[in-house]
Amino acid sequence: MIRKTLALALIAFGCSVSVVCGQSKNFIDQPYLEVHGEADSLVTPNQIFIRIILSEKDTKDKISLEEMEIKMVNALKSLGVNTDTKLRTSDQISNYKYYFMKSRDIIKTKQYLLEINDATTASKVFMTLEDLDISNTSIDHVDHTELEAIRNSCRIRAVLKAKEKANAMSQALGQNIGRAIQITDVSVAPVRNALEGRIAGVVVRGYGTVNKDKLEPPKIEFEKIPVSVGVNTIFILN
Repeated sequence: MIRKTLALALIAFGCSVSVVCGQSKNFIDQPYLEVHGEADSLVTPNQIFIRIILSEKDTKDKISLEEMEIKMVNALKSLGVNTDTKLRTSDQISNYKYYFMKSRDIIKTKQYLLEINDATTASKVFMTLEDLDISNTSIDHVDHTELEAIRNSCRIRAVLKAKEKANAMSQALGQNIGRAIQITDVSVAPVRNALEGRIAGVVVRGYGTVNKDKLEPPKIEFEKIPVSVGVNTIFILN
């Protein structure tokens, strides 16, 4: 009975060892070639978000905030901006904010986020708001509506580059590659926006003149959004 129990224990121990060894074995049990491919692109933003802050202090209390808002909305509409869909307040809970100054005066302010789709219109917006004495404006961030589709296009190019590289390496050895058995996206997670919180991505070339009485809108150029992807691909090596 003791011998039988010992024999069963040894068998169980042997099984556990074989399982551990089996688990430590690489999942690829044939020759393979692992290569890395990259692709990138630069995309002109088609979503430009402008932050606008209205404050009664800017007009020295001569114009109420409500009047400033009406003038601003009408001016934006004159530029062809759909303010119903493109203009929204930054604070959805409370549209107005009140600040107590040292002199105990109450200053009312309101923030907006305006979406514009091209640099030319953005230039006109800045100039128009300046004419209304609304100068507390800045670029909040930029984006592109098809950014994920562009990343997918780059992924396709990266995989094809990896395949081209694998073919060149295997043929140098008189071999060739088989099917891909693993593809891993090793791209760094994109930052929401490279320009968020800074103005460095915007170049203002200044005002141009058609004649002495007329000024052209400043020419604004935005840095293109960099898109970069990388993939690791494993091919069977024949």
